[in-house]
Amino acid sequence: MRVTHLSLADFRSYAALELALEGGVTAFVGPNGQGKTNLVEAIGYLATLDSHRVATDQPLVRFGAPRAIVRANVEREGRTQLVEIELNPGGANRARLNRNPVSRPREVLGVLRTVLFAPEDLSLVKGDPGERRRFLDELLVARWPRFAGVRADYDRVLKQRNTLLRTAAMARRNKTSGPNMSTLDAWDHHLALAGSELVAARLALITALSPLVDKCYAEIAEGGSTSIGYRSTIAPEPDPAVAALTEQFLAALGEARGNELERGITLVGPHRDEMLLELTSGAGEAMPARGYASHGESWSYALALRLASYDLLRSDGSAGGEPVLILDDVFAELDAKRRRRLAERVSGADQVLITAAVEADVPPQLAGQKFAVAAGLVTAA
Repeated sequence: MRVTHLSLADFRSYAALELALEGGVTAFVGPNGQGKTNLVEAIGYLATLDSHRVATDQPLVRFGAPRAIVRANVEREGRTQLVEIELNPGGANRARLNRNPVSRPREVLGVLRTVLFAPEDLSLVKGDPGERRRFLDELLVARWPRFAGVRADYDRVLKQRNTLLRTAAMARRNKTSGPNMSTLDAWDHHLALAGSELVAARLALITALSPLVDKCYAEIAEGGSTSIGYRSTIAPEPDPAVAALTEQFLAALGEARGNELERGITLVGPHRDEMLLELTSGAGEAMPARGYASHGESWSYALALRLASYDLLRSDGSAGGEPVLILDDVFAELDAKRRRRLAERVSGADQVLITAAVEADVPPQLAGQKFAVAAGLVTAA
């Protein structure tokens, strides 16, 4: 899988851009703040409908422009598809596939798959649980695009259930008449159906991912090993079967109902679960990576998570080939040994997109197409 052409209109710093890309390695080199990351961010957005840098779409639209368009030709298994997203801050985004409108943007998910590693990924190890949940769910959608709909259903029901709980809690505090709570059982049922499917998929994903993460960590770090797990608010040992997990979810909601009515928020479900990262030192001592791993170990762990994701997606032969690998300004953050090991590890990928502030940051093993980026202009170097 590879992107052969990228078109941008009013995306970030680019009023208009047409850029032909090749397979193998492509490096975008230029000083910080010139627009390098904007290019790979646009490609990542087409794959995930999300940015790795900001939480909303507004900053993605060039200042003063009403909307932005990101368009790319994606070649996979000898077939080329044109995928396009129109970003409309404050309104609904729109998508086209081969110039034909689709009813919802998430219908284009899976046409392009990417794995993106950036300095922000240090938060996968050092950040709060929400960062790791997002990592899991984005990888789920990359493997099985239908889970974008499952996530949307869960988030919708969770929002409506929280509104009901919050209204009831406020009425209780103010000693006023509250909402009709007879609908809470129905919301519980819908929440458990979507939530149990999401948790079951996360558990399966972690089972597949764990040995790959450990292998990748061993390749780029100097000793030590990793293990990843899952802490659920539904049950100490959640059942991996969706039907049984749904029953566990409903039971957990029943037990938590008193506290939820008091606090006005849903306390049980995948939105409060945690992906556990452990690191075993050369001395054999296992410890949580967050708070205990050194800076270098945290970088290696974050990189291992992304490389393992790449290996997992590449192994899914039915999904259309290996994903595009994006390395956004990461070599400057790595020491010489980790830089060399990473370069050797990815040099044979179908398409690798790299951003770097200076040419010396690009390891010699990753020679290929090169562009200079300055003041929003992208020119062949």
